[in-house]
Amino acid sequence: MTYTVDESTKPALETFKRFDVDTQLALLWYGYLDIKDQLNPAPPNSVEIPGKAVFDKIQDLSQQEQLQAQRDLLRGGNSEINRAYKALSPNAKLEVWLLLSQGIENGTIIPVPSEYKLPNGTDEFVAQIKKLEFDQRLNFMLTAVQALG
Repeated sequence: MTYTVDESTKPALETFKRFDVDTQLALLWYGYLDIKDQLNPAPPNSVEIPGKAVFDKIQDLSQQEQLQAQRDLLRGGNSEINRAYKALSPNAKLEVWLLLSQGIENGTIIPVPSEYKLPNGTDEFVAQIKKLEFDQRLNFMLTAVQALG
């Protein structure tokens, strides 16, 4: 997949950047749920994907450390995980977040609390995203994970 910024996703990205890091994490999770059925099947485990090394390092952490590592990916930082993440291409960064989301689904990554509700002010953002086509939603996620951290 070639990565180019889609001008139609810029307003959503600017809104996304204004949310606190935990809201951004939740929105990435819900974004994954929104597009996961349209994604190509994941490659077999034997295939090496660039983002998997970063995911594996996060997966090996305790749940609280996993949460902090995800926050740090969005905020930026100078940890070993952050340095490895920053070196990735935009597509590989998205792979990290897709693997994290799959880990949340299968229980190897700390889950979003079941009682979690998106805070006030996210409705307009969600409405912006829902208006986008699948390719634009995917481009938004690529842009978001590239722009942050």
